[in-house]
Amino acid sequence: MREFIVEADGGSRGNPGPAGYGSVVIDPATGETLAERAEYIGVATNNVAEYRGLVAGLRAAHDLDPSASVHVRMDSKLVVEQMSGRWKIKHPDMKPLAMEAARVFPPDRVTYEWIPRERNKHADRLANEAMDAGARGEQWSESGSTAELQARAAESAGSVASAVPEVSGPPGDAAARAALGAAAAGTASGSSASAASASSAAAASSPGRSSGRGAAESSGGGAAEADADVRAAQTVASSGWAPADMGAPATFVLLRHGETPLTPQKRFSGSGGTDPSLSEVGQEQARLVGEALARRGTVQEILASPLARTRQTAAAVAERLGLDVTVEDGLRETDFGAWEGLTFGEVRERYPDDLNRWLSDPDAEPTGGGESFAATATRIAATRDKLIATYAGRTVLLVTHVTPIKTFVRLALGAPPESLFRMELSAASLSAVAYYADGNASVRLFNDTSHLRP
Repeated sequence: MREFIVEADGGSRGNPGPAGYGSVVIDPATGETLAERAEYIGVATNNVAEYRGLVAGLRAAHDLDPSASVHVRMDSKLVVEQMSGRWKIKHPDMKPLAMEAARVFPPDRVTYEWIPRERNKHADRLANEAMDAGARGEQWSESGSTAELQARAAESAGSVASAVPEVSGPPGDAAARAALGAAAAGTASGSSASAASASSAAAASSPGRSSGRGAAESSGGGAAEADADVRAAQTVASSGWAPADMGAPATFVLLRHGETPLTPQKRFSGSGGTDPSLSEVGQEQARLVGEALARRGTVQEILASPLARTRQTAAAVAERLGLDVTVEDGLRETDFGAWEGLTFGEVRERYPDDLNRWLSDPDAEPTGGGESFAATATRIAATRDKLIATYAGRTVLLVTHVTPIKTFVRLALGAPPESLFRMELSAASLSAVAYYADGNASVRLFNDTSHLRP
């Protein structure tokens, strides 16, 4: 039985954004490229582009020999694990593509392997050629492709690439590509003549490519290319004043949980109370948030406070996005002590002195030994720093509460503690903060409830 290796990749410049895929069929005995496929597919997510690349690669192998066995290698952990049957396929956009891929060959003749991004250069470059062609209003042409040449040249220049730090960023991210380009330009002067010669072949890539996939490429015009990538990154990836050559930021999408029975009554509901569940209204709000985030297609991870209302909200969104939920204790709401379950008026009536201190001093605790705003801020700052390190370059949904979200925003703005009382935050609202490698932050969204309106 004949054997093939299929390597496939896909990318999206925006996720969702202009997207394309690339696939290559290889003879495992000789390493010869037997077929290449690439296509610009319009606006799509990274995952859709990756699955489209898989389907195209399998079909190309089937065209060569329908009776062959195929070993698929991809750098998408999601696609490999789902097609291997180890992960469930929950997202509605993924299911038909996975079924289509499974029909090309009998399942017992296809195996899957995850490989690091740097070992998937050929398919990566095909995907980028497809996206570049789409940006020109064209479709990819095999006759004009230099992807194989670039991949082999990059392998030959591995000593240069190993000196360039890897930048974490979503496929197609211009900021990640800019950082790699700048790093490559910085190391080119110290590289050997043979490595520089090999790198010049890689410079045949199309100008203006903005993918974050693959290893860095250096050329005689590396500085100019890096400058172009920085300008592209400023347009695509950065809406604030942060430099664009630091890679993609860690972006926290902050979702307040849906309504509980206490929410419309405006009662204190922290981490020390009855831990209410979502009401019917809150459940519907959670569903609407999931639909809105599915349309955007940018969330890659979901974390939630351990309280019931946040876990229920996160579960509804996760079901729609096909993701799992990680519980993060640092995202819990402030403990309001003896004020739990009371309205503001009831607290003023029963504990006027304690309330006045609490309103004027961030170190003051609610009656009965609750958590002060200063203590909450310390906890949120520590949680923020941990999550930034863990999810650098990724977009993470944090399902949490009023005080944590306001504190994330306050700290990002460098605003004083009293600013907490000057923010309105609705149930099931979305906010977002991006965190850059130099420590700067950019508030990109606050209290968005447009997804809840008909």
